Amino acid sequence: MNWWKTRLLWLALVCWGTCGAALAAEQPQPWSGRVTYVSDGDTLWVQPSRGGKPHKIRLDGVDAPEICQVYGVVARDRLAQQVAGRWVQVTPRRHDDYGRLLARVSVQGQDMSRWMVRNGHAWSHRYHGQPGPYAALEARARVQHLGLWQSSAEMPRQFRLRHGPCH
Repeated sequence: MNWWKTRLLWLALVCWGTCGAALAAEQPQPWSGRVTYVSDGDTLWVQPSRGGKPHKIRLDGVDAPEICQVYGVVARDRLAQQVAGRWVQVTPRRHDDYGRLLARVSVQGQDMSRWMVRNGHAWSHRYHGQPGPYAALEARARVQHLGLWQSSAEMPRQFRLRHGPCH
């Protein structure tokens, strides 16, 4: 390889490494904290172990019934039984259109989004016609008539369209 090609390859690798490091630095890092409040089946507040005010977090990948909807209070209570007052690991994913932090929240390695759907307390979040990350677990919970599948469950989006928000 001639000197110019070697130099160009070296420069490309340096740029690629620098850009990769910059992108990695932009990705929010996982953190831990204690759950201080559960407002509904997919929203909770976590106070970071490093201190500061609690952060409002929406579970990524799920949609739970609205609190004023049939099964809404039950979904909230089931999530609270799993996480209230406990130490959790928070893995930020992104912010939604409303500015809310969407994150994976786990207790002792157990993904709470997964747990909620598997036990019939939430839907796998659908987006642009896609079934969502927990579609297979939702289908299994539906067949087994678990949780909200014991009644005529209405997806929160349709509920809000027909009745408006709870608050």
